[in-house]
Amino acid sequence: MQSSILPSSSAWTKRVLVGLLYLIAFYLVFTIYLQGEILFALVTLVLVTAGIYVFSSQKAYRWRYLFPGVSAIGIFVVFPLLCTVVIAFTNYSGSNQLSFERVVSQLKSQTYFSGERFDFKLLDNGQGQHQMALQNTHLQKIYLSDPLVLSDLATDIKVAEVAELPSLPVAPLKVITQNRQALQNANVVLPSEERLTMSSLRQFSQQSARYHFDETTEILTNQETGERYQPNNYIGFFQQIDEQGQFSAKRLEPGYTVGVGWQNFIKILTDEGVQKPFIQIFIWTVIFALLTVVFTTLLGMIFASLVQWEALKGKAAYRLLLILPYAVPGFISILVFKGLFNQSFGEINLILDTLFGIRPEWFNDPFLAKMMLLIVNTWLGYPYMMIVCMGLLKAIPQDLYEASAIDGASVWQNFIKITMPMLIKPLMPLMIASFAFNFNNFVLIQLLTQGRPAMIGTSTPAGHTDLLVSYTYRIAFEGSGSQDFGLAAAIAVIIFLLVSGLALFQIRLTKLQQD
Repeated sequence: MQSSILPSSSAWTKRVLVGLLYLIAFYLVFTIYLQGEILFALVTLVLVTAGIYVFSSQKAYRWRYLFPGVSAIGIFVVFPLLCTVVIAFTNYSGSNQLSFERVVSQLKSQTYFSGERFDFKLLDNGQGQHQMALQNTHLQKIYLSDPLVLSDLATDIKVAEVAELPSLPVAPLKVITQNRQALQNANVVLPSEERLTMSSLRQFSQQSARYHFDETTEILTNQETGERYQPNNYIGFFQQIDEQGQFSAKRLEPGYTVGVGWQNFIKILTDEGVQKPFIQIFIWTVIFALLTVVFTTLLGMIFASLVQWEALKGKAAYRLLLILPYAVPGFISILVFKGLFNQSFGEINLILDTLFGIRPEWFNDPFLAKMMLLIVNTWLGYPYMMIVCMGLLKAIPQDLYEASAIDGASVWQNFIKITMPMLIKPLMPLMIASFAFNFNNFVLIQLLTQGRPAMIGTSTPAGHTDLLVSYTYRIAFEGSGSQDFGLAAAIAVIIFLLVSGLALFQIRLTKLQQD
């Protein structure tokens, strides 16, 4: 009888614990939702509740081994992708980052000087207390507060009018600075019930709210000038309106985030300031990735064939030297090359100047800058291809070379007719992967050229050596007016689709080879 009771009580304890975990999870999700992070709250809800179910239910026991990996994919792959897609359909930018409610709150918090200003000083009574003294020479008014403890100031501080200030030492500016936060939060109440707030370290003044927002009509009124503003949900700004309620050109900062549909994608295709650099950079990105694959693969094949040549002496030393670029961290090699290609002090230009009397402008000429990128990227990429080719060469039957030797074929003919065809087929998936990697080779561009030289006549920051990924980064974080995250996200979505297409093509090609 006792043994039948224990499992029941254990099961109830487990249910209570699981229920508590669910309550904590829902509280966490609700807290995130109240912060306005709806998408993040949804992802948290799915992952946390699924995790509790998987690790508490016997029916989902086999999923316990897969759940961590699936969760990692959801957090680090799916969630950022969804966020990028969502942002691509909004006007999210440096000027439009806040929600509508936050913008209204920020505008309502702005104040303006609506009355007299009073010079302010703190008088030290020598007992750890101070008195606030306010003086207006125009009104010939002097006000003095009761002794106060600066570290424990009240919200409202009443002052009384006096004929003259007492002969007490004036506290230095350092004391005001140390207690600035408390002084800024305090309101000085005059005998006339007027309220003054701190406007500078040495001044208090009467300030009023600049804007009044009518929640019914959503009209924002400037109480200082009488101007009226209304939210324009097409651009995400409060825009001035006339007597007829029509929008004018004037608008208020900051803006708020709104959905713009396909506008960012249409802008890429129709706006000449974006379309022209986008097409040029897209073409250069494809050429750069393609030529990098061709050069690194060809050079890797040649060097692998040389270090495998039986007649070559000291093969181990050559092999070590040729693999060294792969052993050195890439960013170090890039920075070294950046110094070597320096127009005034770089060793490459010093050698060219000595031999031929020329100093190419590697970073200023678009064509030379692109050639420099290809040279550096080939240097960084060929060792890996060489290592792979060294392994593949051993799989080529030696009978083929012996037969070609009987026919009198040269070394170059052997390489063209036998080695290359036998290596290309197994290397094809790797070449496609290399193309996809160099399609998004952000580190090389950012460290070597930063996209320079700049393109002229574009509405977005763009350079002749930018790849799509660096172009996207510059739009998002280096915009001259405001960073356009929405447009950058739209380009990122296009890049994702292109790279995904390459990945699917690689999978399909690999499957065909296996068949």
